[in-house]
Amino acid sequence: MTAVPRPDAGAVPIHRRSIQFDVYGADDDLVAVGRLRDSRPWAEDGSAVSAVSTVHDMELRVRVRTADMTIVGATAEMYAFPHTECPVIEAAFAGLVGLSVSRGYTRAVQTRFGGPRGCTHLEQLARALGPVVIQAVTSRRAQSVSRGESDDLLSGAGRAGSPWARDSCHIWAEGGPADQKLAAGWRPGVGPYPAPALVTFLDRRDPS
Repeated sequence: MTAVPRPDAGAVPIHRRSIQFDVYGADDDLVAVGRLRDSRPWAEDGSAVSAVSTVHDMELRVRVRTADMTIVGATAEMYAFPHTECPVIEAAFAGLVGLSVSRGYTRAVQTRFGGPRGCTHLEQLARALGPVVIQAVTSRRAQSVSRGESDDLLSGAGRAGSPWARDSCHIWAEGGPADQKLAAGWRPGVGPYPAPALVTFLDRRDPS
């Protein structure tokens, strides 16, 4: 595999896409605000005549009921777009309501809003939303731990494992490193970050 070097310091990108999500607590729910911007940094100083520097600037806001991880409200807004007719599709994204952001969410979004049924950029925000909300659940649990309201990130989720992370990556594969650490006494959100290597926990159990 050939390594790709970093661009030279000071090099000006020909295109920049930025996607940012902020998630807020709203009583027992979560409100996620996602924003996508496409820009042309080389055009930002105004020296390129008639060049457009901001191509897309779009926002998607959803409210998620955390009891069952279901979207109960959704609003899309476009602030910069290439065609006057682009904002016509905003209302379609209210169709996110009723979807669960748990497994199967990405495919459901693609089915409802992919291709000519939606907007490429709002659909990308919608697809990215699911994992962000799942991560926000963990962050809310971490906040509870930091306040002394919970013992660890698994409090209230069962002691056998983490349902929102199970089989989500190689670490959380069934029987994988996280499962083995849990069995050895590790609790997410407690102790150093990142969590020590598995061998550290196994060594603690070694009676010798």
